[in-house]
Formats: sequence, structure tokens, C-alpha cells
Amino acid sequence: MPFDIDIKNIKMSKIKKIKYGMVAVLSASLLTIACKPSAEKEETKSEEVVNDVNSPLHLMQPEYPIPYEAKSIEDVTATLDRVYDFLEASTASKVIDKETNEEITNFDDLNENTVFEEGTFRLTSYEWGVTYAGMLHLTEATGDAKYADYTNKRLQLIAGIAPYYKKQLAINDKFPSPIRRALQPHALDDSGAICAAMIKAKRNGLDADLQPLIDNFIDYISNKQFRLADGTLARNRPKPNTLWLDDMFMSVPALAQMGKLTGDTKYFDDAVKQIRQFSERMFNTEKGLYMHGWVQEMEEHPQFHWARANGWAVMTLVELLEVLPKEHEGYNDVLKQLQAHISGLAKYQSGTGFWHQLIDRNDSYLETSATAIFTYSIARAINRGYIDKMAYSPMVLLGWNAVSTKVNEKGHVEGTCVGTGMGFDPAFYYYRPINVYAAHGYGPVLLAGAEVIQLLKENEFEINDSSLQLKTK
Repeated sequence: MPFDIDIKNIKMSKIKKIKYGMVAVLSASLLTIACKPSAEKEETKSEEVVNDVNSPLHLMQPEYPIPYEAKSIEDVTATLDRVYDFLEASTASKVIDKETNEEITNFDDLNENTVFEEGTFRLTSYEWGVTYAGMLHLTEATGDAKYADYTNKRLQLIAGIAPYYKKQLAINDKFPSPIRRALQPHALDDSGAICAAMIKAKRNGLDADLQPLIDNFIDYISNKQFRLADGTLARNRPKPNTLWLDDMFMSVPALAQMGKLTGDTKYFDDAVKQIRQFSERMFNTEKGLYMHGWVQEMEEHPQFHWARANGWAVMTLVELLEVLPKEHEGYNDVLKQLQAHISGLAKYQSGTGFWHQLIDRNDSYLETSATAIFTYSIARAINRGYIDKMAYSPMVLLGWNAVSTKVNEKGHVEGTCVGTGMGFDPAFYYYRPINVYAAHGYGPVLLAGAEVIQLLKENEFEINDSSLQLKTK
């Protein structure tokens, strides 16, 4: 039976506009060769099939679960403002008499019934130390004073009421006080992050008598917190002589800021010693990750690479380098440790931009607060020239895009693991709850957004051969 060529089937496809500004592509259909009798071909015309010959398949658009692009500064700021609006409305900024519910503006009128007004978060927690620092950093990045004002008015309040409660607690240790842990710290959690934020605010010119509180925090870190025989900051829980990776952040940034404030190198020396001695015991050089806990009496040390603790560690390194003099003998060691840790973290970022609760176990859930801390720390390392911006910028932008999807319309940060102790089995970490009121998520989101804004100010990005890349001349 003779072959017929169906000339009517020769056609050109429409020009399709390719997303992200790629060039328009013109594709032609193949000439259809009918292998059927002419009487049948009118009823069974073949439909066009997209294949490697008639279409540029490499330009097909992936179905990304997270936006795959460089957000604008306006987009980033809009996300941050939702968080700001929520926090400004839901965290206390004054003290009241709990019996009358009236605000106390004259601190000579403070009494045993004085409390902070009702709020969602505690004003003197370490998580809120991170939030205060995030707000200060946002003003630096955007020039908008409202963010720093959030921090300043609350630190002014704490400083304003501190003399009264210090006096009362000296007379009666049981006297009710809304800032007891600030005046009588019992752990590094009570001291480091809030102290570092206070020093940053003081260095930025905040007019408040913060120095007595700062000195009290530093005295606790330097002289009262339990240490191992070699001076490494440690705890006696859950086991005697235990190192918590979290404690790098609960101590070192405050020591570093104190060194910057006073010029006394002893604070820098202690900070560098902590980095070295924590890292010697807890850093897995093969994976480029820290274990969460280390117990001196264990013959073997179970390695659970909990994400947020690794976040505290990498943030500690960038915070220390920010103020550590380059001529300090430990500067290069800290820089190399930061570079090794970021290299390790980069290997484990998921395709969605998030990192997992246990970083190296991709069946554990995706966690927001750690992802935000990693995004902040890697972005800051890029912006300060510590690492290759061409290599690491895309993962920062992907990380921010992931985090931004967890900021809902109310300004709540979703997907944050609640406060977590130390465990020696995977189930402990896999099943830690998440909650929008877990305070650990808010400061890191603010810090990440601020540093991403700086990255976007100083660099341009493009879709190059379908992938997000730093734009180079």
C-alpha cells in the first residue's frame, strides 16, 4: 500500500515564553508520515508528541516546591515586617501592677505586685537575646529605626527596673521579680545571648544603664559557670561533665562583645579557647558537623548532629570573627573552623532549601529555626569575605526562600522545634514537637532576612542556564 504524506499536518508550534526571562523558543513539529491507507488517515491523525528533536527539553520548567529565584529587597522586607508587627504587638514593653492592671511609669512605685504586662514571649530569655540582636541588625540593614526601637525600649525597661529588684533581692532572696534570672543567672542560657545583645545596643548608643547587668552576666560566664579542668564551659546535666554545643553560643558572643567593648584581650582569649576545645571534642571533620552533646565519662560519644545546635555553633563563629582582632593569634583558627563547618553544612541542605532536624538524616523533619540560622551565618560569611560568594550565595537565597514560606500571614514563624535537651538516641530528636510559639525561630528569621538584604544590596543574581547564580561581569 503506497505511503501518503499528510501535508496538512505540517505546522509550527506557538512561540512559548520561557519563565525567568529566557529567550523565546520556536519549535516545529515533525513531518507526519502516514503509514495507513488514505481512507483511514483522516480519522486517526496523530497528535504532536514533544520529544528531544522537536523541543528544547532542557528549558522545561521544573515544579519547584520552594520559589527558585532571588527575592527582591522589598519582598524580604515585607516578610520581616509581618514578623515585626506580630512581635511588637505580642511582647511586653511595660510593667504593670497585677492587682490594678495599671501601668507603672515611675519606677519608685515598683512593688511586689509588679509584673510585665501580658505577652507571648519572655523578655530576658536567651531566645529573646537573639531577637533583640536581630532587630538591631535589621535597622543596620534597612535604615528603618523601628526595629532597633523594639529592642531599645525593652532593654531600657529592663535596665530601668533592675536597681529596685537588685536591692530587694539582696534583702530577701524570695522577693518576686520579673527579671530574677537576669540578676541571678543560674546557667549560661540566662546570660550569654541577652548579654551580647545588651552590649551591641550599648555600642549602638542606647541611653540606658546596662553596664551593671552586663558586668553581672560576664562575671557569671567567666567566674561562676562550671568548667572542666581545662577551662571548657560545661554542665553537670544530664550527666556530670557534659559539653552542650549550644553553650558555645551561650557564652562566646558575649565574651567577644565584652572584649570589643572594653579592649581587654582576656575576653577574646577565653572565647577562642572555647572554640578550640569544643571543636576538638565535638567536631566531626569528615562530615563537617558538630555533635550535640559530649559526656566526659563516656567511652564512646554518640553523634547526633542536631540542626539548631549546629546553628548556634556556626553563628558563634561569625559573631566572634566580627569583633576578634585579625592580629589575635586565634583569628585564623576560628576562620578555618568556620569555613570547615559551612562546607559541611552545604553538603546537607535539602532540595527544598531547608535543613533537617538531624542534619545528616534526611528522614527527619525539615526545621525552620536552624535553616534560618544557617542562612544568616552563611550570608554573613559571604558578606564579610570569609567564603566564596559565587559558590555559596545560591544556597543562601534558597535557604531564605524556604524560611520565608514558614512566615504566615499573622507573622508567626512555623516549623520551629521547641526547646530541646540532650539525647543519646534518634527518637528523641525525630519526635521533638514544633510550635509557632517556640521563641527560637524569631530572632534567627530577623537575622537571616537582614543579612540577605545586605547580600542583595551588594550583588546581582540571575537565572543562568536555568540555575540561580551570582551575576558576574
